[in-house]
Amino acid sequence: MNYNHNKKSAPGRKRMPARMSLGALAMLMALAMSGLVSCSKSQSYSELLRDEEKAVNWFLAQKKVELEIPADSISFKTGENAPFYKLDEDGYVYMQVISKGDMDDRAESGDLVYFRFSRQNINYLYTGVSDSWSGNSENLASGLSTFVYKNLTLQSSAQYGTGIQMPLKFFGYNSEVNLVLKSYYGFTSDQTTCTPYIINVRYFKPEY
Repeated sequence: MNYNHNKKSAPGRKRMPARMSLGALAMLMALAMSGLVSCSKSQSYSELLRDEEKAVNWFLAQKKVELEIPADSISFKTGENAPFYKLDEDGYVYMQVISKGDMDDRAESGDLVYFRFSRQNINYLYTGVSDSWSGNSENLASGLSTFVYKNLTLQSSAQYGTGIQMPLKFFGYNSEVNLVLKSYYGFTSDQTTCTPYIINVRYFKPEY
């Protein structure tokens, strides 16, 4: 049978566009969905702060909390069952004392302090996301971190934030604490994302 492949369309009749392939349609739907997801995940800074507050309150609700700092360093309770002491008026830092260290050998303003740390993201813990401890506490091959006590003009010190220095007001070298750090007093890398951490810190004196 002879088919005429060159047959013209009838006058006045518009050609219908070719049907969209299933692959192209699927791609468009995927792009649309990804746009919706990205929009739903974007949060304002105030929303991030509210999420941080909820996560920290959830974490502390499972711990003993003392809202008053003891009158002297001797009165701090120590150990893994010790309470978390609120260190600042706004509740950016809470401290649990594991060991007070050498109370006769304490850092002074301008001293270089070595420390090791391990930390977990409290936002992840709150939302049920698995998060392992990170830092340099267990990796002895990793060098110690440092800051200059009470000097936040140096980037090498400022990158760790204010909160990590606060325990040295009360305790000496070789002390160990657990800190709940809200982002405002935490590492500078965590401040834009409003990420709070539970962080274990051990402080050491330079040997030279």
